[in-house]
Parts: sequence; C-alpha cells; structure tokens
Amino acid sequence: MKKSVLILSVLCAMTIGFCSFGAPDATPVATNNVANNKSQTITMSALDAVKLAGNLVDAGDYSQATTILTQMPQTHSLPVEIERWYLIAQIAQRNGDYDTAIKIYRKILDDQPDLVKVRYELALCYMAKKQWYRADYHLRLAMAGKDIPPQIKHQMMYYRWIARQNKNWNVWFNFGAAPDTNINQNAGGEECVMTAWGRFCRQLPEPVSAVGYNLTLGGNYEFRLNEHWRWKSDANIWANVYDIHDYDDLYVSGSTGPRYVWQNGDIWLAGVTARRWYGWDGYNRSNGAKLDTNYDFTRRLSGGLSLRAMDNRYDDYGALMNGQTYSSNARISYSLDATKYIILRGGIDRDTAKDDIYANWRYSTGVGFGTELPFGFHVYMEPSFT
Repeated sequence: MKKSVLILSVLCAMTIGFCSFGAPDATPVATNNVANNKSQTITMSALDAVKLAGNLVDAGDYSQATTILTQMPQTHSLPVEIERWYLIAQIAQRNGDYDTAIKIYRKILDDQPDLVKVRYELALCYMAKKQWYRADYHLRLAMAGKDIPPQIKHQMMYYRWIARQNKNWNVWFNFGAAPDTNINQNAGGEECVMTAWGRFCRQLPEPVSAVGYNLTLGGNYEFRLNEHWRWKSDANIWANVYDIHDYDDLYVSGSTGPRYVWQNGDIWLAGVTARRWYGWDGYNRSNGAKLDTNYDFTRRLSGGLSLRAMDNRYDDYGALMNGQTYSSNARISYSLDATKYIILRGGIDRDTAKDDIYANWRYSTGVGFGTELPFGFHVYMEPSFT
C-alpha cells in the first residue's frame, strides 16, 4: 500500500494539471496525460494531498501547490488544516507577500501558540519587513521550544544578533485606572500635646480618596553608527490624573547616549534629565546618568542590570530635600517554552537629602509570569513588594 501511494504521489508531482475535491478523506486528483491529451483522476486522502503540496513547495512549484491547497475542502483534522495553512503562508512568504504570510501565521498561533516552527517563520517575516522588535520577541519565544535541531538553534541565535543590530525605534502606550484611597498620605484623627498651660489638641487632615487614570507614553530611536555602535535616545511621559486635580502627578524624562551591541548582549550609557509636576505646580527636576546592560546567557536565560545616579533639586523644599538618588535594578528572564516565561526582578534605591529625615533606602522585588494565549491574547502578571 505504501509503495502504491508513493508511486501515485510521484505521478501527481510530475503531471498534475488541476484538482477537484470530494470528501475530506478521499481527494480525487486529475492529472494530464501529455502523450494523448487525456486526463487521469487519482484519489488520495487529504493528508496525502497536503504532503504532495509540501513536496511541490519544496520543489518551487508554487502554482501547482496553491491549486491543491486552496481547492481542498476543510477537513476535520486540525493538524492537516494547520499544515495546509502553513504551506499557503510559506508560498506567500517565498513570493514576498509578507503581510499575507504574517496574517496566516498569527491565525495559526491564535489556535496553537506553542508551534515553534510557525513562530520562527513569523519572526523571519517581521525581519523581512524590518519590524525588529517584533522579530526579536518571537525569536526569543521560539528559541525556548523543545526538540529544535542544532542547526536551527544556530540560525535563531544569528537572527537575534541581526535583530539586535537593526533595532532602531520603538514606541509604547499604556492607559489604565488609577484609584487611590489615600493620595495625600494623611492619617487623620486628633493630635494632642501636653503643655504648661494644659492639654492642647488639633484635628489632623483626613485621608483623601480619588479616582483617576494613569497614562504612560514613550518612545526611543537609535541612530546606527556602525556594526556595533549606536546613538540611542528616548523620552517618556508618566501621569496620574485624578478627579481632584490638586493631586495630579506628571513626570517627564529623556535620555541620550552611546549604545554598544554585540552578539549576546548590549550596553547603553546615557545622560538623563527629568522634570516632575505635582498638582500642576513644579515639584522637582533631576539630572544624571544611567548604565543599562542586557546579556543572553543561554537561548532560554537572559538578564539585565540598570544603574542610575541622579541629582535632585526641588522647587519649594530645596533647603530640606535637595540630594541624590542612586539606584540599582536587576532582571532575570527565563523562557519555559515557546509560549511561557518568568521574570525575576530586584532593586535597591538610596535617596540622600540635606535634612536626614528625608533620606531613605528602598528595596523592591517581584516575580512575573507571561504567556501567549489563543486568539491573540497575551497575559503578564507580576506581584511585587516594595
């Protein structure tokens, strides 16, 4: 039986002219006989038809493969359907129609987000369209897949190096609710002191609750100097806006400086400036420098370290609060598979001030979990403590 199927597949690959399909598991394939100008119909299963189309794609006969793949009726076998649409996307990708290929690959991943081969091809399409950040993201997930041949792993590492070399701009936007039960940080209640004239008391301001929204908007751009060096600049806007505008909080920052990129990582040294308004009045301004570095230890494990030193000057409280902020934050990311990853974070901050009562240490830690879900959803959760 296997021998006869192989003979029929070879015959179809050599002489196929057009296809007509009946039941999903019984596909009649009509072939042209060049010698006597007659056609011959051969019936094969949907699986065999897809295998035949795959052989045609490998041979570069995209026209005949497209005829088979597009005229096939929908089957009840999900693996066969995925392979059929994967081959259609492959044809589009090889013909330079990357938008069509991306749509198909993303649709397949909506249903089966753990398919490493599909995610890898999606990353290559994004690279062809010079969407380097998206390419790097999907390559990172694909590299965590199981049973990847060594030569493919090597290719993935090389393509990640190409993506890291060519990343040149990125923008981001976040919007969310900002309910706050104590935006003025007061405790309320009564405060009393004993004096020579007796006991004196006063009523403290009560806590203020407000509801508002949070907005984050930012972007960066990298000017390529050569294979390894870039000049990177970024800008960020962060704001909490409440229904009680006396407590609105706005923070704007920007940084610029050289960035060095190599195959397994990058390092960025930049000057930083920032300005903060509280209740729409000037609160403070800061200037300083930061050092950000990232490194890929393995195809699954990567890490990052950020160091920052800032000099702070306050509009109204400088005599008490002027000082410096020193911070160190580390991140470790581990990809569990082609859809799931965990991130560990930790940080230490030190604020100095002219009056020691305003100086402080801050410690933070967090554990995050992210995953790609069906139908295009992505979820990331990170409980943290400060």
